[in-house]
Amino acid sequence: MAHEFLVKDIAFQAGLSTATVDRVLNGRQGVRKQTEMRVRAAIRELEKQQAGMEVQGRKFGIDIVMEAPERFTDTVRDAFESEALTFLPTIFRSRFHFAESMRPHEIVQLLDRIRLRGGDGIVLKAPDVADISAAVARLQKSGIPVVTLVTDLPNAPRIAYAGADNRAAGETAAYLLGERLAGHPAIVLVTLSSSRFRGEEEREIGFRRTLRDRYPSIGVVEISEGLGRDEATGALAAAALSANPGINAVYSIGGGNRAVLGAFAAAAKPCTVFVAHDLDADNLDLLRSGHIHFILHHDLKADVRTAFRAVMSRRGALVGSGGHQLSAVEVITPYNIPAWVR
Repeated sequence: MAHEFLVKDIAFQAGLSTATVDRVLNGRQGVRKQTEMRVRAAIRELEKQQAGMEVQGRKFGIDIVMEAPERFTDTVRDAFESEALTFLPTIFRSRFHFAESMRPHEIVQLLDRIRLRGGDGIVLKAPDVADISAAVARLQKSGIPVVTLVTDLPNAPRIAYAGADNRAAGETAAYLLGERLAGHPAIVLVTLSSSRFRGEEEREIGFRRTLRDRYPSIGVVEISEGLGRDEATGALAAAALSANPGINAVYSIGGGNRAVLGAFAAAAKPCTVFVAHDLDADNLDLLRSGHIHFILHHDLKADVRTAFRAVMSRRGALVGSGGHQLSAVEVITPYNIPAWVR
């Protein structure tokens, strides 16, 4: 397997031991196909990171650590790669560490490995749990700033939060559903990927509060811990529909929307209103086909710019910038899809 990188760098990028990477690179027996694919993907990622590094300008190496479904991390990767070009001649070398599911101790281990290796900053989407906040504190103490993305860690010493006002997003979803359902019997299925994410919890708080204040006749049934994955989320939705026949609307906070709609179809139940988050490819298809009625969108590229500026400011490369800059929440319908996604 041809490459020009140190084994330790490939191992770090792949999340494997150096011994395992060495076995893969030298074609030794007993290596699983999945492990070989991870090593190949790591080498491709390192090659992408190296491209363009000869451009003149100050260079920053940042690590993006995220637990999220692939459909979302693909969108995040595109945002980081496209926005990095707008900062030239300053160079941002982004190392991506994405997984659809990571246990908190695995995230802590990864953060600690980055701390020991060093870097200019970390952009983090992770559950709001004490062990992860402690790992962020260790990073801060060692001089590596952390910016939280999309979901915050308010008890951790991060230097900035880059994302939307999640309570306002939940309130907006309640308004859209409430106005459409007012005067009719209604129960909304609220789907979370996990209760561990502060951003999702904030959306739910805003949603429930607005329903309680303005639309008290609308009921709520919540499902959680599907992690945004189709199979798990679909099973949870099917169980909720079976137990609560009156469900006729959805506020999807955590994704897995095709699976949720599949559960409605399997149960032969109509979904009167479906509100979702994020302009990923799946959601756009469902919006265009009329299965999703509203998408709550915030500009990930603006969030990436906030993250870049926060790191630059902490590193003394930018004066008077950094900190919390909430991105606006937009309501997207089939008739106002942004031109850049068409």
